[in-house]
Amino acid sequence: MIPDTAATSPAPFDEREYRDAMGAFASGVTIITTHGAAGPVGFTCQSFTSVSIDPPLVSFSIARTSQSLAAVRDHARVVVNFLSAEQQYLSSQFARSGTDKWRDVSWHPSEANGAPALDGGTGWVAGEVEREVEAGDHLIFLVRVLGISTDPDRPPLLFYRGAYRELEYMI
Repeated sequence: MIPDTAATSPAPFDEREYRDAMGAFASGVTIITTHGAAGPVGFTCQSFTSVSIDPPLVSFSIARTSQSLAAVRDHARVVVNFLSAEQQYLSSQFARSGTDKWRDVSWHPSEANGAPALDGGTGWVAGEVEREVEAGDHLIFLVRVLGISTDPDRPPLLFYRGAYRELEYMI
């Protein structure tokens, strides 16, 4: 159990140091997609993880200020799309607010839940939101996985120390 004082104690580091430390952890890049009132909705997300195999659960977080938050809450059916190295442009496109994120994007409704599944990635998981947890300036969504798809022949898009990276295969 965390003592009450932990929530109010100042951090021994500043925001930039924290961002740099978190950037030392390489991550895959995903785009979370769902349906909104005016059509498909999506946003770039690095805070994704597998949580459980039995039952199959994943989680992701979203900023409280995100314009996509209402659609995730309202529709509650999402696809977590794993981007391939060739999809760096999609990561940037879906990270911007106030633009047509879906311009020239190839996608199809996932068979598992109908939410948009992007074409050309290394895979995706489709599911339904089970729970929402408050976590500072973000919300964490726990999602029960209903369907999966993978393409093992595509290399992943990675993000490390503030830049996109490619995986080097070693034999």
